Order: sequence, then C-alpha cells, then structure tokens
Amino acid sequence: MIESSIQINKRLENLQKHLADEHPDNPVMANAVQSFRKLDEVAYKLGLLDKDQSYATRVSWWPMIAVLGTFSAGKSTFINSYLGQTLQRTGTQAVDDKFTVLCFSHQAQAKTLPGVALDADPRFPFFQISRSIAEISEAGQQRIDAYLQLKTCPSEALRGKIMIDSPGFDADTQRTSTLRLTQHIIDLADLVLVFFDARHPEPGAMQDTLDHLVTATLERADFNKFIYILNQIDVTAKEDNPEEVVAAWQRSLAHAGLTAGRFYRIYNPAVAVPIENETTRARYEKKRAADMADIEVRMQQVEVERSYRIVGTLEQTAKDIEHRIVPKLSDMLKRWRKRVFITEGVILGTVAAILLVAFSITSSWELLSSFFSTLIQGGFLSYLMGAVLIGVLGYFHFSMRKVAANSILRSLVLEMAGDEDAIEQYSRAFRKSTAPYRPIFLNNPCGWGGYARQLLDKVRSDANDYVQALNDRFTNPSGRNKDSL
Repeated sequence: MIESSIQINKRLENLQKHLADEHPDNPVMANAVQSFRKLDEVAYKLGLLDKDQSYATRVSWWPMIAVLGTFSAGKSTFINSYLGQTLQRTGTQAVDDKFTVLCFSHQAQAKTLPGVALDADPRFPFFQISRSIAEISEAGQQRIDAYLQLKTCPSEALRGKIMIDSPGFDADTQRTSTLRLTQHIIDLADLVLVFFDARHPEPGAMQDTLDHLVTATLERADFNKFIYILNQIDVTAKEDNPEEVVAAWQRSLAHAGLTAGRFYRIYNPAVAVPIENETTRARYEKKRAADMADIEVRMQQVEVERSYRIVGTLEQTAKDIEHRIVPKLSDMLKRWRKRVFITEGVILGTVAAILLVAFSITSSWELLSSFFSTLIQGGFLSYLMGAVLIGVLGYFHFSMRKVAANSILRSLVLEMAGDEDAIEQYSRAFRKSTAPYRPIFLNNPCGWGGYARQLLDKVRSDANDYVQALNDRFTNPSGRNKDSL
C-alpha cells in the first residue's frame, strides 16, 4: 500500500508539472491538482478512497470530445475529415469494436498504441480503468487492449485536445461493456457529438440508441454539452419529400424527450451522393456549411470548457462529500446502531426468558445464586468466570455489529443498483466507520470533524478563486486593456 501511495503521488506530481509546462501563463489547472489533493486527504480519512487512489485521476485533464452513435452513422468519416487525414477505418459495417483515443503527436507517422498506454497515464480518461475491467466485461477478466487503443497523429486539429471514437451502439459483441464505458466517457467529456444515420429513415428502429444517447442525458446538469447530428443527409436529396426524413428524426428525438437544442444536418462532400439539381445542391451545401461552422466552433471551445469543467468538478466533489456522502453515511450508521441494539435486545431477551423458564421448571435457582455468588466474591475463579462472561458477551456484541453492518450494505447494493463506484465508495467508508475499534455510540463517520470541514471549505474557496481567474483570462466586460489593470 505504501508503494502504491508513492506511485500515485508521483503521478500527481508529474501531472501538475505537465499542466504548468502546458500553460505557463495560466496556473489554474496546475493549482487545481493541489486542491484535489486536499479532497483526497478528506476522502482518505473518511475511507472513501484507498491511499493509491485520487479524485484527480477521475477527471480528464485534456479537453475531450466524444464521438458517439451507431456503427453506420459516419463517425469515423467525420473524424478523418476533421483531422485532414485518414486515421480511422470506415465502412458500412462495424469495423472496430474498441474505443479509440486520438491524440496529437509531433511524429510524422501516425501510431497505434495498446490500451495499457491509457491505463497508466492520469491525463487520459481511462487511467486505472483496468481495475474495473472485470466488472465491465461479461466474459470475465480481459486485457485492457480488448477494449481500448490510443492513436497518435500530427494533425493540428488535435493539438491541445483529445477525441474518442466509440464502437457502434448496435454492435452485439460486448454490448453491455460498450454501454458502461460510454457512460464513463460521457461523464468526463467536454463535448459529446451524437451521430445518427440519415440513410436509415426509420428512427424507431434505433429506439435503444435513442434511449441511451438522448433520454438518459436529459436530466443531466451538463445537458448543453450534447450535440445531435443527422449525418449523411445527402442521401435524402433524391427523396420526393426530403424534409420528411428530417421531420421523422425530429419526432423521434422529441418522443425521447429532446424538445430543445440544435439538431444539425451534415454530410461529407468527398463521399456524398451526387446532387444533380443545382437548386437542391445549393440549399444542401448552404445548410451543411452553416451547421459545420457551428459544430467546429463548439469543438474549438473545448479547452475553455475543460478548465471550467475541472474547477466545477472540484467544487461539486467537495459539496457532495459534505452535503450528500457524509449525511448518507451518518444515516447508515444510525440505522446500523439501531439494528445492533434491537438485535441484541431481542436475542438477549429471548435467551433470558428461556433461562428463566428453564430455572423455574427445574427449580435450579440455587445453582444460579451460586454462580453469581462465586462471580462477586473475588479470587481467581471469579476473575476467570468474569473474563469468560465478558469474552462471550464481547464476541456476541461484535458479531451482532458485523451482522448488522452486512445487512445495511446489502440494502445499499439494492438501493444503488448499477452504480458500482458509489457502492464501493460508501461500502469502504461504512466499514471503516463500523470497525471493531470504533465505539458504537459515535454519531459522525470515521474521519469527519472540524478539520475535514476546514479542508472542504478551503477547496470551495480555491474553486471560487479559480473561476475568477478563468473569468479574468477569458472575459473582459469592461473592455479595458488588461495590462493596464
């Protein structure tokens, strides 16, 4: 454990140095690593994290664009066009069942690296994902390379950001695994491009995809980071009523709950179906150019959004610990104590009643009186009997504590079904708070007190300072020259 703690500290130091070197004129991101360390300290005391874990490794420190959709929606073609080179394989069938992280490189030749390159680097969104690979895979423990790969290329469009190309949602292989990893990516991304295929004019057949990529996102606080794109719209140019194809998709999206926001329509001119009618072609080209311009502007803004996202995550994590996690743990401890006392009372009361009935039936009151007389009269025998009695009662008490704790944890698993991270976090902290060495009458979770509150207050204060620093960097409402301020 000590070695693992040293390793995570070293990784965080390297991350902080990288961020400082990346933006020497903007220390916010490097300073944020230190604030995450304060969060870690609180989490270690509470038992929310192991010493080889950090909240800083649960965020993507590079601006991140996720590209999601069905396998035939033209995701890879869009990426290749954006990068200005053919990096991703394309086709009408599923051509890749891995998540591909795309990253800038100064080397002239593009390279493909195994998934372990992502698993070991805290700057990427899959740092230490191999810890969860057994839960992600339905087939059991699998190599990380079966799910992830890293591709590098010298495209300037990638400089300062990463993109993630996902396998199609409607691929049967490792489907549940794909959905879980996709949710992980969505949580971390600054921008999510969701592609649909205009060549399949029956959106009802894509209901499962709509459920996962539209309905499931509507309640998110970061809903505005999703962009919905109907790709390969050129195929509708020869339809008698091409507007009906778009209308059908809009109705399906509205049925899934999406009634606001932009719905973009694009195609790739290099592989487009020829549009012979000049008026129709001009209309399609104008619409595509306008929509592509909007999409590219959003993609260029991810670095700014990254900075605010990380600061927001910092502040939100501090709030969650104090206002959600600690109260939840306190409630679990309260229920645990109540369950222990009730169980002990019922069992001891039942045993006492049985003994009283037995002594009454057998008229053995003299034996009971002799036992207590020996116990209180002093001497070796009384001490031995007292030690045995205390040992039995102690074993009984701590057994009941453990039984009650396991019962609470089983309820937690049912209550938070599907949220493995939360279950692991609460379970670890709850077990620490119900450890045998802790008195049962303590109300606060282990590690929670004035010092922990002070650390969280400092983190929130840091986050406010970081937001102000970012505002000063990216905005200037007064219009005055910043050098003169």
